[in-house]
Amino acid sequence: MGKLTKNQKAAAEKIEKMKEYALEEASVLLKEITYTKFDASVDLDIRLGVDPKKADQMVRGVVTLPHGTGKDLKVLVLCTPDKEQEAKDAGADYVGLDEYIAKIEKGWTDVDVIITMPTVMAKVGRLGRVLGPRGLMPNPKSGTVTLEVGKAVQDIKSGKIDFKVDKFGIIHVSVGRASFEPEKIRENVREMMQTVAKLKPASAKGTYIKSVNLSSTMSPSIKIDKNSISGVSSILQP
Repeated sequence: MGKLTKNQKAAAEKIEKMKEYALEEASVLLKEITYTKFDASVDLDIRLGVDPKKADQMVRGVVTLPHGTGKDLKVLVLCTPDKEQEAKDAGADYVGLDEYIAKIEKGWTDVDVIITMPTVMAKVGRLGRVLGPRGLMPNPKSGTVTLEVGKAVQDIKSGKIDFKVDKFGIIHVSVGRASFEPEKIRENVREMMQTVAKLKPASAKGTYIKSVNLSSTMSPSIKIDKNSISGVSSILQP
């Protein structure tokens, strides 16, 4: 492990390792321990008490963050010609079909989200081997396979994100940028946590939300007291 920089040491000294911080306190502290010269991403890690190998315990969903992620996502819409103008008017960065399918088959994936239509999924489906490993494959459950392509683009641009638990039982999501005011970070975290709480599988036993950690790019992680996140406990009560 490499040596910590002066800033990293200073950041680490501000955090009590065993302490679980209230969300309000953590959102303020996070800005104090972020020293990057760029506008760092604020990330939330939620460890769940589920077994992702079991289909009925795969936690996946979508959430619209009140203040967005702070990142200008590049959106590609693969659609029929009659829907192209709708997609462009909604703010899609790339719009088309066959020409973009050909580009993707050659390895082009310079986008953050791909939206398509049920009527062209037969063509898009063959891109699975390229898009799947990158998390770019459109999916009806995430709202990226729809006839309402314009609305889907607007939702993505306004802060709608798709998330799912990984093989280790952890959900990793970006909930803002370091330039956000602490209140905006808190509101985004609350919305995300309440959404995850509502998705608790009926078959999940024991503690559902095991731990919650907040960090920014290159910063130490802050442990969050999940009971300090309003609305979560009441949702999880039987």
